Amino acid sequence: MKVIGKVYNTLLDLEGKNKAGVSAMDISKELNLNRSTISRYLNVLYNDKKIKKLGGRPVLYQSISNNTIISSEDKLNNGLNSLDKLTGAKQGLSIPIERAKAAIIYPPKGLHTLLLGETGVGKSLFAEQMYEYAKEVNVLDKDAPFIRFNCADYFNNPNLLTAQIFGVKKGAFTGAEADRDGLLKKADRGVLFLDEIHRLTPEGQEMLFTYIDKGFFRPLGESEKLVYANVRIIAATTENPESHLLQTFSRRIPMVIELPSLKERSTVERYALIESFIREESSRLGQSIYINKNSIISYLLYNCPNNIGQLKSDIQLSCAKAFLNYKGNSNNYLMINQGDLPNHVRKGLLYLNEYRKEVNEVLNGASDILKYSGIEEAPLKLTHEEENIGEDFYSIIEDKIDSFKKSGIDEKDINQILSVDIESYFQKYIGQISRHYRKDEIHNRINKEIVDAVEEILLLAKKILNREYDERLYFGLSLHLERSIERISNGEKIYNPKLNFIRINYEDEFIFAMKIAKLIDNKFNIETPVDEIGYLAMFFASDYFKDKKEIESNVKIVVVMHGGSTASSMVEVVNNLIGSDFVVGLDMPLSIDPQGMYEITKDKILDIHRDKGVILMVDMGSLTNFGHMITEETGIEVKTIDMVSTLMVLDIARKALVGYSLEDILKSTEYKTIIDMPQSRSRKKENAIITACFTGDGVAKKISDIVSNTISDKNIKIITMNIIDDIVLEDRIIELEKSYNILAIISAVNINIKSIPFIPAIDIFYNETAEKLDEIIEEAEMYDRIWDSLKEHLVHLKSDLVIKDIRNLINRLEKSLNVKVTNDIKMGMTLHICFMMDSILAGEKPKVFHGLNAFKKLHLKHILIVKEELKTIKHIYKVNIEDNEIAYIVKMFIENKSSV
Repeated sequence: MKVIGKVYNTLLDLEGKNKAGVSAMDISKELNLNRSTISRYLNVLYNDKKIKKLGGRPVLYQSISNNTIISSEDKLNNGLNSLDKLTGAKQGLSIPIERAKAAIIYPPKGLHTLLLGETGVGKSLFAEQMYEYAKEVNVLDKDAPFIRFNCADYFNNPNLLTAQIFGVKKGAFTGAEADRDGLLKKADRGVLFLDEIHRLTPEGQEMLFTYIDKGFFRPLGESEKLVYANVRIIAATTENPESHLLQTFSRRIPMVIELPSLKERSTVERYALIESFIREESSRLGQSIYINKNSIISYLLYNCPNNIGQLKSDIQLSCAKAFLNYKGNSNNYLMINQGDLPNHVRKGLLYLNEYRKEVNEVLNGASDILKYSGIEEAPLKLTHEEENIGEDFYSIIEDKIDSFKKSGIDEKDINQILSVDIESYFQKYIGQISRHYRKDEIHNRINKEIVDAVEEILLLAKKILNREYDERLYFGLSLHLERSIERISNGEKIYNPKLNFIRINYEDEFIFAMKIAKLIDNKFNIETPVDEIGYLAMFFASDYFKDKKEIESNVKIVVVMHGGSTASSMVEVVNNLIGSDFVVGLDMPLSIDPQGMYEITKDKILDIHRDKGVILMVDMGSLTNFGHMITEETGIEVKTIDMVSTLMVLDIARKALVGYSLEDILKSTEYKTIIDMPQSRSRKKENAIITACFTGDGVAKKISDIVSNTISDKNIKIITMNIIDDIVLEDRIIELEKSYNILAIISAVNINIKSIPFIPAIDIFYNETAEKLDEIIEEAEMYDRIWDSLKEHLVHLKSDLVIKDIRNLINRLEKSLNVKVTNDIKMGMTLHICFMMDSILAGEKPKVFHGLNAFKKLHLKHILIVKEELKTIKHIYKVNIEDNEIAYIVKMFIENKSSV
């Protein structure tokens, strides 16, 4: 029984002892549950008109009737049959279920049934549920047998296959040493489920349709004895019955049911399947499972050709990986992250932009971390539930915190998980209050002393904060104070994980909250804890209550990122959280070159700016230069921040929305990635340039000084080397590469080592060389960033090794193909090749290149060059890179070349 049922039945039990009414604390002691949790369920029961509230403090409750509550789980068990319990019973499976019921109950003995569907759609489970339904409606006895047999297990031995089903007479074939009953006889008065029925030989099919016609059969090798049996046959196949089954046999099976593939099921159904599979694993492990929202989205959208069976296997694999981390690292909780997902599943996130509406319908309001448990009730969500309006808004938050703490998650992680959700839930909760209460209802429900205190507080707010607040704050604060005063009076702890954030970012409101806390203390003879002061400050800091200012003139925020949906996805999350379509997101897919993206970004900034400045938030590459270029070209003040995350965008958007100036936003931000500020990046290896000559002094030192002046603003180490003293120069450079990323070699003599760029010493006196060095350094920084990004996503490759090899590969291909591509294209190629190699190592099938033969004929020379250059990669990483993938690499070079 669910908790709500336990709460109600406990109230009924306690009523017998206390006729005056039962308090939340009384029930809390009986069930050993948090009092705020009990209070929330009591309010649900009150709204459902199951109980009534009595006046006074504490609030007492009485039942309206003595009918016990039936939990939703009990209702399922009592009200739904086995077929109706299947996921999608009211959606994609509604017609198959109707047909199945008809087949079972059709007089006098039901109809034999053929199930059609792709591998993994759930034909076996569907057959079992048909059998269970037949017992539930008394068509079959409770002890009726259910025999399952897969014809594919014996398809190489037709005699043995037939013998398994019909039985065999001794001596019928070699190895038949005794009479043996077949499955058809064992299934008498029950169901025989024959999977992969198309594997049954034509002779076997003829024997089966003879039984269907006449009700008897002969075992294999028997010429006289007849065996009678009353069996309902459910057969299943993945093939087209018209081409794989005898017509005389398929005509004997009147009921054909086709089960939809996973692709044909709705997103809601797919989520229900995912949820049930994770709960199954939770039950198996005896441990609640936490999973981040992006991982759920990946499971919702990835290509799953083997349907439900594969979906379940992929979820089990992720759970197993997460369980290993949980045990191996002695973690306090079991968490599934993107890195635990198979590579082909992670790719599902790439389709978010295309299916955003469907995903939002399923996960609307879900927090960034979801909890699934097969060992306890479903988790409480940090989203607004209308039936709970009237309960203090932080009860659910505290329940969530308690749940995390019991699971062993430390306070720092809890704060990170809940920091955004608390503010989001607060806004949604308050936004609904005015729809549920009128002012006269507040007066009837809330103690007059509290209402008077709220009116006094609002007058102070107008005077001290110089703001006008509407009825929503009046309602919200009244309901909140009633509950918080009760909590404080009862000695219940109040915990606010956003306290420090509120104190720092809403200083005026926090100081004001301290003033009104004293007023509340004096009026109600309590001592308001500092965590509660933080909650009070949220009421006055919330943009929801402030008079809506004209935000057209505010600083504008534009997010631009590489990828087909990266920026738009991030911006959607942020705009949902701040309750406004304030932030603009622009995606840069690989098909758009930097110049085209620059024009799109510039046009958007020209369209939205209102003379207050623009903050351009980007990830990496050429995008980091857009801000300066737009400022120079248009005169609009654009400040750029790179390496952005969702929380960074959220923080800056909130400040811009409430009217912070461009200067104030940049001063207040904790992020040190503003492009026109000195940047400090931590690398595993320091970048270095080698200057070399025959002595190690003289020329090399002068070259070093010139290079140092040229790149004085870069964090690059200059290493001088002596050539003549050590003939194994390459070995020395290999040794240096263990500690440094060697970006270039500059020398008075020609040195060609591996894939390290060589620059003649004489060229350093030309401006073009300084520009070339800048390009080399910018490229190195780009690869550093790719390295950082890929660590969490590659399963079978070590990114710190593979990035360097792919960088060298691309540089070699530029020379061999006589093609030059920009750093943005290199970044896209690097990501493509990394994920391609990871997929190959995972055993995934390569993506088909349409028109491959024609493309090979047209670009045979390029394909042969790429094949040759890939040999090193194939040897080192043991990957078999097929022509389909080689064609994609050639196509990227050809379509994105800047010069040939």
